[in-house]
Amino acid sequence: MSELRAVILAAGKGTRMRSKLPKVLHKVGGKPMLQHVLDAADAAGAAEKIVIVGHEAELVETMVGEQGRIVLQAEQLGTGHAVMQTKDVLAGFTGTAMILCGDTPLLDGAELKKFYEAHVQSGAAATVLTAFMDNPFGYGRIVRDADGNVQGIVEEKDADAQQKLIKEINTGIYCLECPLMFDVLATLTCDNAQGEYYLTDVLTKLNAAGKKVGGVVTEDSDMVMGINSRRQLAEAESVMRVRILNRLMDDGVTIMDPASTFIEGSVKIGRDTIIYPFTWLEGSTEIGEDCEIGPNVRLTNVEVGNGTHLQFVYGHDCKVCDEVTAGPYVHLRPDTVIGNKVKIGNFVEVKNSNIGIGTKLPHLTYIGDSDIGSGVNMGCGCITVNYDGKKKHRTVVEDNAFVGCNTNLVAPVTVKAGSYIGAGSTITKEVPENSLGIARAKQKNLEGWAEKYRNQ
Repeated sequence: MSELRAVILAAGKGTRMRSKLPKVLHKVGGKPMLQHVLDAADAAGAAEKIVIVGHEAELVETMVGEQGRIVLQAEQLGTGHAVMQTKDVLAGFTGTAMILCGDTPLLDGAELKKFYEAHVQSGAAATVLTAFMDNPFGYGRIVRDADGNVQGIVEEKDADAQQKLIKEINTGIYCLECPLMFDVLATLTCDNAQGEYYLTDVLTKLNAAGKKVGGVVTEDSDMVMGINSRRQLAEAESVMRVRILNRLMDDGVTIMDPASTFIEGSVKIGRDTIIYPFTWLEGSTEIGEDCEIGPNVRLTNVEVGNGTHLQFVYGHDCKVCDEVTAGPYVHLRPDTVIGNKVKIGNFVEVKNSNIGIGTKLPHLTYIGDSDIGSGVNMGCGCITVNYDGKKKHRTVVEDNAFVGCNTNLVAPVTVKAGSYIGAGSTITKEVPENSLGIARAKQKNLEGWAEKYRNQ
């Protein structure tokens, strides 16, 4: 089989997006559209990816990084003109160039691989991937001869009334043999309604030269959906979300209400986990088995163990171990590790801290830059005072300590194992092991003061 290289068209501005951002960098399923296309090209077996950039080229180039070679299309004069710009980087290449569009985030790599294999097996000089659509408006129509060979592609603006009735459309995805592709590109003109160099004209010219031009139909018309507006972006997001949720349900995850659940394709979830409505799972989040997540949970880059229950929780860049219960209204911030069987109640924030096995953070508590041991009870309203205005300092509470309600632990400070802190204390010094630490002002009662005050 000949070598495959992918050429990805990503130079357009995307005027209808009405955005400062290049169209191909808008995200679907948590990743830029162009990244989805790059991933699909990899899965199809492309040995190299060439990305044609134009509008805001620097931003697109930064996103691509080391994933592919960059070619600049300084003027956007059509798809044919765009592919012409790859002549130098593909000089001497003998094989298949697969032309892809950077604004088709639903592309499936396995489907592209099948398309490429069909092209090679047919011996065609060019093959176009096609699809049937009930409403083909806006797409180029596939014109076939009596034997089913592709004679050409007619763009919407150039199509006559009869041609507009054709429901087989051009997806904008092609396999073209090199170096023949460049020989034909050199003969293109821009004599059409758009005043552009159409890549589709290559097929017509190959036919005229007696070369074989094939067409392979994909049954997945959603896969080739091109994005030109925010509405279409939302449609693609919806299609991708359904695919992700269906895959998870097929793998043994319960999704209570798919319509109100938002999970990115990069997320992993173990079987028999239940996802409740209004849950967002993003990035490298990985959730174990037998968990209950939601309602109203958002996790970004969070590792969750088995048997954990989270509701009304926002967590990012942290780890939650096995059999943890957290919520409602909990914020788990970066570099936090919540140990096994920890209980976190309502209105608790934990940041850059380690929480030991079986510890309780019941409610109205801030734990920042702290190392909390196992079996610790942090009473209601406890605060680790970690910031002195210049630096952050750590608090250490060792195993089996009991910290009373409304306590301030002024870091750096250590509460040794088995100690008690009296409620309402502000602790600034180390509390020895198995001690009672109390730091309150002595109470003083002035009898009759309230009545005198009211009568003033």
